[in-house]
Amino acid sequence: MSEALPLVAYPDLESQVKAMEDDGYAYLPRVIDTDELAELRDAMDRLTAFPESYDRHSVPENGEGFLNKHINNAFNRDTVFLHYLDKSPVIEIAEAVHGEDCHVIGMTAWITGPGRPDQGLHIDWLPIPLPADILEDPRIKVPIFITTAHYYLDDLYEDLGPTKFVPGSHLSGRGPQGDNEWKGAKEQSILCNGGDVVIFRSEVWHRGTANRSNQTRYLLQVHYANRMITQKYPPYLNRFQFDESILENATERQLRLMGNHRPGAYD
Repeated sequence: MSEALPLVAYPDLESQVKAMEDDGYAYLPRVIDTDELAELRDAMDRLTAFPESYDRHSVPENGEGFLNKHINNAFNRDTVFLHYLDKSPVIEIAEAVHGEDCHVIGMTAWITGPGRPDQGLHIDWLPIPLPADILEDPRIKVPIFITTAHYYLDDLYEDLGPTKFVPGSHLSGRGPQGDNEWKGAKEQSILCNGGDVVIFRSEVWHRGTANRSNQTRYLLQVHYANRMITQKYPPYLNRFQFDESILENATERQLRLMGNHRPGAYD
């Protein structure tokens, strides 16, 4: 039987950052309201896939099994998404763990329909592989290099295909390698409400699960990193271009998150 991931809404930034360090994630309830939910879902429905940007849009009508719409660089496609580059209180956590000069390395709009299969348990990136006993040493504190904020746009339940985490697995110093639990902690489901956000570090063992419902699931992912981590804006080799209307509508903070940094080392 599936277990629900404990979702504790810590009230202050210091506690949220400590949760990122100790648990690997922080939970933020009611970040976006009902009107914003509807606006985001409509904007995601309007997006079209650019194959050169590695977008995907498969539909059952084409014999491709299930609806899977995955659009990169969403911030560059519609001004609606600009607000989610620096949405509070998510941005405060990102800047606290990555530094005030951090940036967004990617934003994906992801829609999955009934029939979507289980993912395998994985990590997004392991910056520093270390033995677990080293990570347990209180003198060792591995920086948080990359985080992902999941904006859940539906009320999650098991049949809709929630994300599953293995809490504390970021302290394993490795990927799952076939394991499905860490130090007795088994994978647990994120059963939150539409409008809630879970932000987690890239080393956490996690996976998406099968959509066994008759409902389509909407998810917006925003990936943050230390400035020294490269941004992932395909197509590459100078073929990616910012939309002028997006730049004209962006705030100074949003422009910095998209890459307009102050000069520093290596500039």
